[in-house]
Amino acid sequence: MNRSTVWRSAAVLGAASLALAACGGSSSGGAGTSASASASSTIPVNKGPLVIGSVLPQTGSLAFLGPPEFAGVALAIKDINAAGGVLGQPVTNIPGDSGDTSTNIASQTVDRLLSQKADVIIGAASSSVTLTIIDKITSAGVLEISPANTSIKLSTYPDHGLYWRTAPPDTFQGAVLGNLVAKDGNATAGVLALQDAYGEGLAKTFSEKFTSSGGTVTKQVIYDPKAPDFSAEVSQIKATNPDAVVLIGFDESKKILQELIKQGIGPDKKKLYLVDGNLSNTLATGLPAGIMNGVKGTTPGAQAPDAFRQQLLAVDPKLTDFSYSAESYDAVILAALAADAAKNVDGRAIATKMVDVSKGGVQCTTYKDCLALLNAGKDINYDGVSGPVDFYDNGDPSKATMGIYQFGKDNKYAPIAIQYVTGDVPAATG
Repeated sequence: MNRSTVWRSAAVLGAASLALAACGGSSSGGAGTSASASASSTIPVNKGPLVIGSVLPQTGSLAFLGPPEFAGVALAIKDINAAGGVLGQPVTNIPGDSGDTSTNIASQTVDRLLSQKADVIIGAASSSVTLTIIDKITSAGVLEISPANTSIKLSTYPDHGLYWRTAPPDTFQGAVLGNLVAKDGNATAGVLALQDAYGEGLAKTFSEKFTSSGGTVTKQVIYDPKAPDFSAEVSQIKATNPDAVVLIGFDESKKILQELIKQGIGPDKKKLYLVDGNLSNTLATGLPAGIMNGVKGTTPGAQAPDAFRQQLLAVDPKLTDFSYSAESYDAVILAALAADAAKNVDGRAIATKMVDVSKGGVQCTTYKDCLALLNAGKDINYDGVSGPVDFYDNGDPSKATMGIYQFGKDNKYAPIAIQYVTGDVPAATG
């Protein structure tokens, strides 16, 4: 079920007696405000400094997403500290690797961060990795906020009100992708999706939207990303002769792409569509020149300003990809502002203010400006570089932007999307 404001406030009071982490959260004003205030009184007061750890991919199948995410976190903390820090103290940054689901790196990193008294943990990037560590983080009373998780399962996960994300669930990406493939004139599509919460969930929402738009999914193949080769899976798609192929995966997509080309249904023969998990400029390394020309892919996030990208490059001059950098930046800023609003850096206290600082108040777009408004007693609405965010009580963003990117003749896609789609994210049910 959804974490309503009342549920989350009650969870704090009940869980406190069980020594479990929980929190309340309310939208600006509304019936839940007094309940949240009551619940927050049970949370120990910690005046800081705020300690932010990260569990992001330095290794593993999503390692290409790590550099922009780490840069986004580092830039946010730099900006926060330049504005005076949180509750007047500099924020501490502790980076950590998440690996992927084939390792136990994420769990080991979380253990280290908890031992170092992290109040907030940014990550993981992979939804499946998050599902292996979310209980450990939230049961410790620590707030977890992911810049890149999109699995629908996380919308209704029993997380004591301590899990949040700045990327929208795949109900949004699936709808945008399904509409895109249909509008491009494809009557049929074959789907290859990796076997995990992310791949299967996104394949489902894509198929629903594509079908409702008049298209037909000729074949959906769920594959093991650790398979030695993907010839059988690609053969199944080829046999149905679709107009388009939708590939939902991570780093193993390189092998699948090579197999698609080998079997004569590569992007020079069929329209190919990618998603955030495999939209990378390294995907076509070693492939024939120009073969990716016209390939499209979707990734959450609004167009990042040029100045923001330049600031990221100042943090990490080696950046070639900016995916989820804005979401990482906004995750840190929102957590810091919520700590300022709560006057408490305890993760449970921060969670009670996450909705409040994201919507309903005076609009502001920088930590410095938002902090000034808070210090003046104003309610704030932080709109970040990734978009408006505007959290639901369950920790999902209620509004989001999806970028549609296209590869050129150089087998790379430009950092500016060919189209940005902004809309409401359907509220989770169940």
